[in-house]
Amino acid sequence: MKWRGWRTGAVAGVAVLAAICASGPEQPQLVRAASDLGPLPADRYTLTAQDYRRSQQASALLVRQCMAGRGHRDFPLAPRFPRDPIVATAVATDYGVLDPDTAGRWGYGWDPARHPSPQPKGRRMTSAEYADWPACNADTSRDLMRGIDITRDWLYAGRRAVEVDKAVKGDPRLRAAWDVWSRCVAAQGFTRYPDPVAAYTDPAWQRGSDGNTRHTEAERATAVADVTCKQRHHTAEIWHTVRAQKQAADIARHRDRYTAGLTALRTYRARLDEVVRTLG
Repeated sequence: MKWRGWRTGAVAGVAVLAAICASGPEQPQLVRAASDLGPLPADRYTLTAQDYRRSQQASALLVRQCMAGRGHRDFPLAPRFPRDPIVATAVATDYGVLDPDTAGRWGYGWDPARHPSPQPKGRRMTSAEYADWPACNADTSRDLMRGIDITRDWLYAGRRAVEVDKAVKGDPRLRAAWDVWSRCVAAQGFTRYPDPVAAYTDPAWQRGSDGNTRHTEAERATAVADVTCKQRHHTAEIWHTVRAQKQAADIARHRDRYTAGLTALRTYRARLDEVVRTLG
């Protein structure tokens, strides 16, 4: 009975994959990164990496202006705290590791030389500056969010993503794809993880506070088997398609709210541009 249920789900997954393959020549033959799978419907409603970098720039400029108004004329754009805090980095992934070269060299981590420390590069704040910095930081946040209904509209898509993700994980097509992937990894002599995220976040990899792993032989071998099975069974492609369908359905059901969230996001971007243009 279990086998029959798995087969039914697998057929549904194959149907999804067939739709992917028929979607056009733009679909890459080999997925090495999440970006290779193409955009998702909810992407346009959420902050991008460029938005984040722009917000960091605008925030630094506004804080410096505020600090100057409080008598700190040479306040740096990227100040360090009087004492460096212990920073723990949370690591998230959409589909787990996808690139076979990365898996073989770095396992579920990355080359530390290509991911510099997130600590600010400027000088340390003085005690007097640090006393005024929290107020200026709070003023900056309010300034950047001016004209935006934070409770209702701000990052609405991000809040909906929690519910959409639950629907994605419960989809029988994806659960069948994960089961195929899991069996494949186990057949190569490794742990039978329930899904690729469980493999990526396995405590055995001993992630440090920076989010990186130890790159042990066992970790790297597991990651290679993981990627091999994803590519063999098109796990990421099926996963991406299910996510796209669930997101599109949610957007259609809550069109007005998503539209309001997009308006808020555009207001925020316009404010960032204004600050950088004026103070940069």
